[in-house]
Amino acid sequence: MRPSCSVSQNGDRSEVLLEIQRYFGCGTIRPDRSDKTVKWEVRSLSLLVGRVIPHFRAYPLRSGKRRDFERFASVCEVMVRGAHRDREGLAEIVRWASEMNPSGKRGYPVHTILRDLDEMKA
Repeated sequence: MRPSCSVSQNGDRSEVLLEIQRYFGCGTIRPDRSDKTVKWEVRSLSLLVGRVIPHFRAYPLRSGKRRDFERFASVCEVMVRGAHRDREGLAEIVRWASEMNPSGKRGYPVHTILRDLDEMKA
């Protein structure tokens, strides 16, 4: 499991992503072939917890993304504690993730993942 925070822009606006990268002092910029955009992305838990999350706690988002951010921050905090390594912690993360970015694509339905986790207990 690896958390990820990203910002996407059309290629003609990629200079915004360079500014974001400079500001946070981390992250990579790459093409996103799925939607033909360019993406700035941070996938390091320590950088997310040390740089990105504190920024958005100090300067909260003003859109519907604020709720997603709070869930994302909670997921990162659970992972820092190592609680994602047990079934209960992982199930909690799966439930939170299922509530984030409702218009996004899901690889597996949440009920399937939770069922599989329950079967692992047996």
